[in-house]
Amino acid sequence: MELRAPGPERVISVILGGGAGTRLFPLTKERAKPAVPLAGKYRLVDIPISLCLNSGLKRIFLLTQYLSSSLHRHVQQSYRFDDYHPRGFIEIMAATQQSDSTGWYQGTADAVRQNFRHFRNHKHDFVLILSGDQLYRMDYREILAQHIQRNADVTVATIPVHRDPAKGFGIMHIDDTQRIVKFVEKPKDEALLDTLVIRPEIRSQHQLATDEDLYLASMGIYVFNRAVLEQALLNPTVTDFGKDVIPGAIQSLNVFSYVYQGYWEDIGTIRAFYDANLDLTEPVPKFNFYDAASPIYTRSRYLPASKVERCEIDRATLSDGCILRESFISRSIIGIRTRLEPGVRVSDSILMGADFYETLAEMEANHRLNRPHVGVGGNTLIEGAIVDKNARIGSDVVIRPAGRKDTDGQCYYIRDGVVVIPKEAVVPNGAVL
Repeated sequence: MELRAPGPERVISVILGGGAGTRLFPLTKERAKPAVPLAGKYRLVDIPISLCLNSGLKRIFLLTQYLSSSLHRHVQQSYRFDDYHPRGFIEIMAATQQSDSTGWYQGTADAVRQNFRHFRNHKHDFVLILSGDQLYRMDYREILAQHIQRNADVTVATIPVHRDPAKGFGIMHIDDTQRIVKFVEKPKDEALLDTLVIRPEIRSQHQLATDEDLYLASMGIYVFNRAVLEQALLNPTVTDFGKDVIPGAIQSLNVFSYVYQGYWEDIGTIRAFYDANLDLTEPVPKFNFYDAASPIYTRSRYLPASKVERCEIDRATLSDGCILRESFISRSIIGIRTRLEPGVRVSDSILMGADFYETLAEMEANHRLNRPHVGVGGNTLIEGAIVDKNARIGSDVVIRPAGRKDTDGQCYYIRDGVVVIPKEAVVPNGAVL
């Protein structure tokens, strides 16, 4: 039987902007997690917004609180709904003091609670809750259709994971109808994990062909019936969906799992961010930005094509507006407006580029101040690194992790075995990091 999703006029989408993002520091030193640049020209928040638009869902709320100015600016400059749908909108809801609440959002559920009065102004029967810092592709009409077909009160998107990763997720156990009968947050006990393994008949039902134990991990994506969500949020001590709302709902409501089997990455750490970006340089990457039927939208910058002069490039992604001169680039992401001077060697690295081009007058001022230009100076080596936007890296610099442990340097950080040059950092000529 073909499943039918509810009409888009019955659904509102809520994207959670996340907290301080400490595990992604220093990329979150001056911005919210969803505003972190991705794949050279996008931002993480472009993923859930684009998936909503491609699923026909054009009424979107974005809840933010931490260092949200660049996130707000990006969304406002990128998504003008006259271009997409005259009745569509993205409404940015920043955390504010209220008569009944003077603090920041205390968790995912509390963020939704504090904004629920705004949702009431829009007719809807279902609320789709999304995260703003994940990389995946999903047609949300499928999870909505299953939600209706199963007569669910709540539907939780889940993904099969192996035993070791399961210890870091909320794990669901389901019956033959996909109803969730048990939920355990980050189970560490081996005996408890044994009770949460996906049963053989369910693996067969979903064609999960592997000899290893698998577990259903929550993706942090939920569909709620409006009345159910409103009732669940009446209790002010309920602050988080994963820790509070879902475990409570399982006890008394129809809570089902939507089993997703595509690529999904929670961009929660520097290593996860680094690996997910570099995978995009593979001949067939796990995430496809080249799907014309389901594009990923972002800001239209109207930049010129990149200019490449006598460079050797292998397995790299080049963004718009770059000026690359006599350089070697291997397995790297080159962001917008990147400048590489002759003799630069970049491998296994992510260069986020720049927000602007320096004028001739500004470059002359750099010479007087003995300050590197925005970009990478001549004869510099960059390996295993992330270079954030507007960084100034001098000539004859060496940047490589060399197996060092986490370190905080004067103009760099090492996290998860990756050297990170923070936004607007200055690395002087001849530095060895």
